Amino acid sequence: MARKSKDTYFGEIADLVSSRSTCLRNQVGAVIVKDSQILSTGYNGAPKGLPHCDEVGCIREEMGLKSGEHHELCRGLHAEQNAIIQAAYHGVSVKGGKIYVTTRPCSICTKMIINAGIEEIIYIEEYDDRLAAELLAQSHLRIRRINVKRKYGRNATNKSQ
Repeated sequence: MARKSKDTYFGEIADLVSSRSTCLRNQVGAVIVKDSQILSTGYNGAPKGLPHCDEVGCIREEMGLKSGEHHELCRGLHAEQNAIIQAAYHGVSVKGGKIYVTTRPCSICTKMIINAGIEEIIYIEEYDDRLAAELLAQSHLRIRRINVKRKYGRNATNKSQ
């Protein structure tokens, strides 16, 4: 059996992390890596100690909001945000790292990734956000898509997991 590439390995870990998501609309996972070592992980869900959407419902769904609109009207944090926050909470610098994400980051997460000093975004699925694309074009960040088959999350190929 051939050894997995690091991109596949960390991409699959991001997909596994997404299985902890409590979002009713999209399960996203993120892994921050530096020097081939995992620094932090995150998935989308409510802040620590607060009820999750799978417990109290989704206000965005109730309001009929489309994906990518009014991010502020959500009780959850995005996977990228949680990964950056967890690293900061534990005193771990992510400067110079890479972030593996199941979904291309939105504009809010892109701004956080830029300011955190992360140097590369590697993602599995597309997410259409024109402002995020514009910010990335103007930044130092490298971004690329990898081909990893998802087992978890909304677009998983194996729903029995």
